[in-house]
Formats: sequence, structure tokens, C-alpha cells
Amino acid sequence: MMDEYSLPPQLPALLLPWYREHRRMLPWREDGQPYHVWVSEIMLQQTRVEAVKGYYARFLAELPTIQDLAQCDDEKLHKLWEGLGYYSRVRNLKKAAGEIMTRYGGTFPRDYKAVLALPGIGEYTAGAICSISFNQPTPAVDGNVLRVCARLTDDRASIDLPDTKKKVRTALEAIYPACAGDFTQALMELGATLCGPNWKPQCGQCPCAALCRAFQNGTAESLPVRSPKKEKRQEDRTVFILSCDGRYALHRREKKGLLAGLYELPNVEGRYSQNEIVQLVKDMHLSPIRVQKLEDTKHIFSHIEWQMEGYAILVEEAGFDTVAEKMAANNLIFVDAEKSQENYAIPSAFAAYAK
Repeated sequence: MMDEYSLPPQLPALLLPWYREHRRMLPWREDGQPYHVWVSEIMLQQTRVEAVKGYYARFLAELPTIQDLAQCDDEKLHKLWEGLGYYSRVRNLKKAAGEIMTRYGGTFPRDYKAVLALPGIGEYTAGAICSISFNQPTPAVDGNVLRVCARLTDDRASIDLPDTKKKVRTALEAIYPACAGDFTQALMELGATLCGPNWKPQCGQCPCAALCRAFQNGTAESLPVRSPKKEKRQEDRTVFILSCDGRYALHRREKKGLLAGLYELPNVEGRYSQNEIVQLVKDMHLSPIRVQKLEDTKHIFSHIEWQMEGYAILVEEAGFDTVAEKMAANNLIFVDAEKSQENYAIPSAFAAYAK
């Protein structure tokens, strides 16, 4: 039963000294500013810490304030985010920054419910911001924290279930110490290091081993339990690298759905013969001169896998300007290779061909 679940009240006393001695020095831990914590937590979703460091520094150098983020041009914003993926995260960052400007005068709200109501912020991110920046007892329950708690309690409930997250959050609230921000980060740190996800837990070095039921029962390596993963849907895509006089074609995706609003290499669902490829290019109001088959590649999203077949296609320049309007109607533009790298964020799904 949910009301029977609890965590050892001695946990903060054991965990906090370890954290203060062994924590990694991360840039977003230096000042605890809510804007900095917010940006870092959004970046860290689905992305490794080492990969985020450079993005975080560049992002704040370009957009040092919430106002700068709210007013940032979308193309620049996408370029700053290029390579991190899940672009809806950065679009929601900008939406939330706009709300903070209009509703709170540019000052990040301190109330947990107000933070939770901002676009793109869920219970985990709201808990992290309010505890780390404002020292409030608001747990930030992510995969790392769920893993730690599953092992501490030898709990076999799937950590993917909403009820599991709810009971862990409630149990943590009951034992939060006065130094809430450090405790939140200590739990994260333990789950990212000694009690990590992809290696044998280092129980011999863990400050909480004396409290850990999984360690005592010899079950730590079998935890946490997860629900069976759904198979990813596979989809064939044909990608066109269309070039003309050193310029390359980019297509802007629709404003909703997968990779919404981003520029990509033109592509269509399915696989086609070379004759069909030629006709598809003609349908774009272009005249193909040479078609070269490229190596196949693939890209895996959270819910779908693209099996990709690429073609490098040279199109003739004759009449190029006269078809520009028709191409624009299809969200197709030609840009210099250098400018495309500087100004347009190309999703990593196309990295094998975009290079």
C-alpha cells in the first residue's frame, strides 16, 4: 500500500556529508540562480552531464537573462540548441520566459505551483528549482532518485508507474532537512555516480549502505524494476541532398509534430526507385542533372526509428530564380553550405547526410 511506504529518516544525516565532500563541480551548482538551474535541468533531460556543459555555457553567454531568452529569435534559439535534440524543450523555455516577463516582471516565481504552471516544467523540474534555488522541501524525483529509493527500500514496484513516483515524492517530503537544496542534489548525485544506472552499484563506497535494504538482501543489481519497453515503430525515409552552385536545399517542417518548425534536409516517407526519385525532385519544381545513391543510415527517436536512404542530387541552375516562389510555397529554401551551418539548426537525425 502507498501509505506504508517510507524512507529512513536518518538518510539526510548520512548523505549530506558525503555530498559536500564528493560532489562534482558543475557550473549550474555555483550560484543556485533559478534561471541557471532551470536551463540546466531542461538541458539535462535525455542528455549526459558532460555533453551539457558546453551547451550550457554557450546558451548563457548568448542569453544571460530571462528577458534575453524571451526575446530571442527562433532561428538563433534553435541553433543554440542544435545537437541536444527534443527541440520542444527549448521552445517551451522561450514560452515560459515570455510568461515570466509578462506575469512576474522578469523575476522567476518562488511558489512551487506557479513554477509548475510554466510551459515545459513538470513536477521534477519544479521541485529541483524550488529546492535548489529557494531551499524549499520540494523533491525532484527523476530516474536517478527513483533508482536510489528503490534500492534503499528493496522496492519491486516499477519506477515507470505514476503511483511509484507519487509514493517516493511523499516519502521524501517527510524526511527533508532544513538544507533542502543540498539534499535534492545529494540524491541526484548518488544516483548519477555510486548508485548509477548502467554499471554495478558501488555499495562499498555508498554512505547509505547501512540503511540500504537491497544491499543487505543482495538485490541491488536487480533494481530498479521497469515496465517492459514498447517496440519502436520503424519508418522508411528517403532523404534528398539537393545542391545547386554550392547551395543546398533545406525544408522547414510544420509547426506541430515531430521536429516541429525546424529546418531539415528534404525527405519523404518510403523508399523509391531512381526513376521515382527523379520525378519527386521534379515535383519540387527542380530539374535534376545527376543522382547519386548514398549509404543508408538510421536515427532512433524515443518512440520511432527512421531507416534512412539518402540521395545526393545536383539540380540545374537554369530558371533557378523563377521557381523560388514555388519552392517557398513548399517551405523549401536554398542556402550556402557555410551559412546553413552558422544559421540553421539541422536536427541530428540528418547528421550523417548534413555533414
